[in-house]
Amino acid sequence: MMTGVIFLIFFICLMIAIPISISLGIVSILPGILDSSFTVSAKYIVRSMFGGLDSFPLLAVPMFIFSGILMARGGISKRLFNVFSYFLGKFTAGIPCAVIVTCLFYGAISGSAPATVAAVGSMTIPFLCELGYDKKFATAIVAVAGGLGVIIPPSIPFIMYGTTTGESVSDLFMAGIIPGVIIAALLMIYSIVYCNKYGEDREKINKVTGELRKNGLFKLLKESFFALLSPIIILGCIYSGVASPTEAAVISVFYALILSVFIYKSIEIKEIFDVCVETIRTFAPILFILATSVAFSRVLTLMQVPQIVSEWILTNFSNKIIILLVINLVLLAVGMVMDTTPAILILTPILLPIVTAIGVNPIQFGVIMIVNLAIGFITPPIGINLFVASSLTDVPVMDIAKKSIPMIICFLIALLLFTFIPSISLMLL
Repeated sequence: MMTGVIFLIFFICLMIAIPISISLGIVSILPGILDSSFTVSAKYIVRSMFGGLDSFPLLAVPMFIFSGILMARGGISKRLFNVFSYFLGKFTAGIPCAVIVTCLFYGAISGSAPATVAAVGSMTIPFLCELGYDKKFATAIVAVAGGLGVIIPPSIPFIMYGTTTGESVSDLFMAGIIPGVIIAALLMIYSIVYCNKYGEDREKINKVTGELRKNGLFKLLKESFFALLSPIIILGCIYSGVASPTEAAVISVFYALILSVFIYKSIEIKEIFDVCVETIRTFAPILFILATSVAFSRVLTLMQVPQIVSEWILTNFSNKIIILLVINLVLLAVGMVMDTTPAILILTPILLPIVTAIGVNPIQFGVIMIVNLAIGFITPPIGINLFVASSLTDVPVMDIAKKSIPMIICFLIALLLFTFIPSISLMLL
């Protein structure tokens, strides 16, 4: 009974627009107020909050945010896009496909979906419109492909999941590679179908790609070499064993600084302070959410909520396929109304015992969870990618959402594959 009251109050807090971190703090202290026998003091809640922040892997998050902002301001996305346009531009839907591949590569630098949409979209959406593509389609393709930023390593949500479960962040990064590539491939297939149906202005496209080709491949690769090298250095350090994900995040900051300030000279030294301020503004809310989420998850554990939910699901559903479908529906619904970080921190302790009980690998479940929540980036009412893309183009959020529906279906098809074919996620481990 008390559990139901707590979750009801939590959702009421969200509905009346109380910040999620404050909502989590409120419901963390409620059990001690509602039930005198529940001996969890305010001191314990505060200790849990600080204890949740005392995590070495967690240091990777601000570092990847910092390097992502540096590279966004340094024009890395433009250089990546030029390379992929050179190779793909001559094919049907080549330019939209180049946008998708750019999002894929930029996601391997920033680790963030909204950052990928902002960095890639600010440059590519106006360009696609100039080439005659429908503005809503151009905006939707960037908003959806930006979701690859949390699936392709390094991924901030994977770090959060690893921190919560104790699973290897490196293994989670490795597990995200094939799923990210598969989703990108499905989005490119849809783009080809769309462009075959609605047509393209090949004259304008050939003129642009002709300009790139006129400069020559060698010059293009020379200008973009260090940008293309970014994900290789970051991920190479992790998978070669040279550095942990946290240490690789620090390496990515120094690489981004050297690249933006000294090689491309796209950022002046005096601008670095502004980048630091933006990083703090981005990370501080995440940190507060993380602290209160950890406290709330520990309170839920003491109330035996994971065991209650696990017992209820396993009692009412005996078929593994049905259980996984129910969990996917829960995650999709939560992703629509809750940000990724609190969703991971709250739901993982509840759902992980259920999936491990039916024989699902925790690494595979990490992929399932992140892909589900990535779909939440492009579905109303939260759909942060939709809002970021809308701010770049002034296209209404609901118009972008409607145009995104076929691409969301591509995500869902991929999700079903990852759910029921474990080898896709575990292939590289």
